[in-house]
Amino acid sequence: MPELDPQNSDNAESAPRVKDRLPFPPLYKSHILHCSYAHWHALYRSITPKARIIPLTPAFLEYLHEDGIVLPDDNAETLPRWSDSDSGIYSQDREAEEEDDDDDDALLDPSIHFLDLHIHIKTVIGELGGRVAPKLNWSAPKDATWMTGNSMACRTPSDIYLLLKSSDFITHDLEHAFDDCIDDPSASESVPKTLAEVPYTLVLRKYLELNPSLEFRCFVRDRTLIAITQRDLNHYNFLFPMVDQLRTLIQDFFASNLNPTFPDPDFVFDVYIPPPHKRVWLIDINPWAYRTDPLLFSWLELLGLELDLPAESEREAGGDDGIEHLPFIPKLRLVGRDDPEAYGFMTPQYSAHKLPKEVVDASLGGPGPLREFADRWKEVLGQAQQEQGGASEGEEEVANA
Repeated sequence: MPELDPQNSDNAESAPRVKDRLPFPPLYKSHILHCSYAHWHALYRSITPKARIIPLTPAFLEYLHEDGIVLPDDNAETLPRWSDSDSGIYSQDREAEEEDDDDDDALLDPSIHFLDLHIHIKTVIGELGGRVAPKLNWSAPKDATWMTGNSMACRTPSDIYLLLKSSDFITHDLEHAFDDCIDDPSASESVPKTLAEVPYTLVLRKYLELNPSLEFRCFVRDRTLIAITQRDLNHYNFLFPMVDQLRTLIQDFFASNLNPTFPDPDFVFDVYIPPPHKRVWLIDINPWAYRTDPLLFSWLELLGLELDLPAESEREAGGDDGIEHLPFIPKLRLVGRDDPEAYGFMTPQYSAHKLPKEVVDASLGGPGPLREFADRWKEVLGQAQQEQGGASEGEEEVANA
């Protein structure tokens, strides 16, 4: 649920002003919490892919916030043994370390601070077939898959930690989930008011090879499904003859499952419709807010769309205003062959979130290698500035000759 990518906005600097001008209803913190996976999964477990929800400990959240990337050794045959000394400091009890004179070169295994959670994650991966796709309350670390071979598939806890710690989307969940929100005056006292009160969870979904052409984003306003768009912005010719079928499937799915039970009248949900295109799977739910990417639509278009609906007072009273209201037919928008979006494959997805390989390699080695890389980088910049200065002096001498 991260903010829109600035690269995809018309003017990144004017984005806050555009957001303020759009006629969004108030965004309450309760709206964000209702879109948390753990909240809605309990309602829609039967229509979502297989997943497990794991509560996260303060120690693990602190690990996610730490700078640098230090990963545990998943290849170890047994877990390290830990002894509690009189000083109250946990020390690692490994014979190999006792024989090693250079203890300073050994990196501390971060999982010692959340060992029970680490073991539980490893167990859940096995229960879900050996490969999982992770996410936190709202976001999946899709912007960090370049760290793992452009795949969300994780086979070990370290694969999961690497994605989570490398992702700007995950950082948004941890630090900015309540941005632009206000407190709901009707919410109970038990509703979290700050991010420190949010019960963060790790969602591990059984990894499935989803066909991106069959993923769709759906927009609900005033409990009415108003628009549907492709999620993958490439042209797929086979989708066009299926427009009516896809729209009907999603409309029926929404009317039967989400409309009567989701607590908010305005929200956005993502679905997947695999072959033979007779069943719809719920993938995610997002807030009706500027931070949610409208893809082939614009928020101005979605907010300004006129709905021929009975007045709210009439709907609440169950009365008839004497006007025949036809069922609203949602717009379904696909990428055409000649649309500019059809050539999006030329720009790697989430490219704005990537780092040079040298930086990544250094960060994987912990603070030491990363510091050495920073020092070398300063030396290179210093040499470049000296050479540039020398070249400028030479140009001045030539000009004055």
